[in-house]
Amino acid sequence: MDFSRLDEFLKRQVAEGLLPGYVALVARGGEVIYQGVGGYLDPERALPMREDALFRIYSMTKPWVSALALTFVEEGSLSLLDPVEKYLPGFAGVKVGREVGEEVALEALRRPLTVYDLLRHTAGFTYGVFFRSPVKRLYLEAGVDRFDLPREEFLTRLASLPLRFQPGEAFEYGLSTDVLGHLLEAMAGKSLAELLNERVFSPLGMWDSGFVAQDPTRLAQPFSRDPETGRSIRLIPVEAEPSRYAGGLGGVSTAWDYLRFLEALRTGRGFLHKSLCRLLVQDHLGPLYEAGLRRGLEYTPGPGYGFGLGVAVRLGPGGLAPGSPGDFYWWGFAGTYFLVDPALELSALLFTQAPNLLSVLEPERALHSRLGQRLGLAFRTLVYGALS
Repeated sequence: MDFSRLDEFLKRQVAEGLLPGYVALVARGGEVIYQGVGGYLDPERALPMREDALFRIYSMTKPWVSALALTFVEEGSLSLLDPVEKYLPGFAGVKVGREVGEEVALEALRRPLTVYDLLRHTAGFTYGVFFRSPVKRLYLEAGVDRFDLPREEFLTRLASLPLRFQPGEAFEYGLSTDVLGHLLEAMAGKSLAELLNERVFSPLGMWDSGFVAQDPTRLAQPFSRDPETGRSIRLIPVEAEPSRYAGGLGGVSTAWDYLRFLEALRTGRGFLHKSLCRLLVQDHLGPLYEAGLRRGLEYTPGPGYGFGLGVAVRLGPGGLAPGSPGDFYWWGFAGTYFLVDPALELSALLFTQAPNLLSVLEPERALHSRLGQRLGLAFRTLVYGALS
């Protein structure tokens, strides 16, 4: 195995000013076969990157919360068919907003929202950011994408907004995992942070993972300005307890901690029964994948990928980069990425803090970014190339 091309690529991204710094890990059969550490932990102060650096992982918090929910399913205290309003009554009266031109016409739910809808992002919740639509505009106006809202205010604001689709009608990436995390809090009577510590982090020895950077001196920092847009970069604050535990974007972790989590999903050993791990990483969209393609590539988890319960799942041959049917991946807004290929017993991660602001500020230009999806695709391609 020769990882020299991967090494050269990552170092070049730093030299060209696209990445401030990075930690990369590749494991095969549970054994780490590559570790790359380069660039800066804090580019403003020229502090070198360290292998135990803490990273804001944004949407890579979602697989944690999905797996946590399945621990309750495994013990029989939660059903995938439970209605959301059973635990969060404020959502009992939620409506669907049909987009007609620039207008939003409200209609009643045809069936209740379920836990299953939250897990596979077919609940109809969206984000105000990432592309534009009349319902997304309502989300932006209500400020529900904000990180600093207290839990009850977040839930109250969100419940007053229309869903973008009927439950089960379409894959729509959005605030579903945030709602799922708060549902688990309501059901268990504990905070999401406590539940993750008890059921996921402690069993796996993930001592650096959570919603707060326990050692801020190890917290990786981004550039002060995005190299592609020139806009100022401000990432979520993780140095103190947040206003609410955001299950969709609030996590902080190290590459080594997250590798433990991925290996537990791959092997079915550590905190969740193997059958539930398989359930999480198999496709749950079915025909909704083709419907998403007709809406546009941005409305799918990626070319050739369906969606499981919190991760994108490869449907078969094809796609933009090497892989095997059944491999799964996800990423985070601030530059973190992972892939797992069970057929090859492969797990790989790239952790950096380099968000692509084009996806938020100018979504129509996002596919032309030098970073964004291209970073994950290049990393994946070079990992597979090294295995030969």
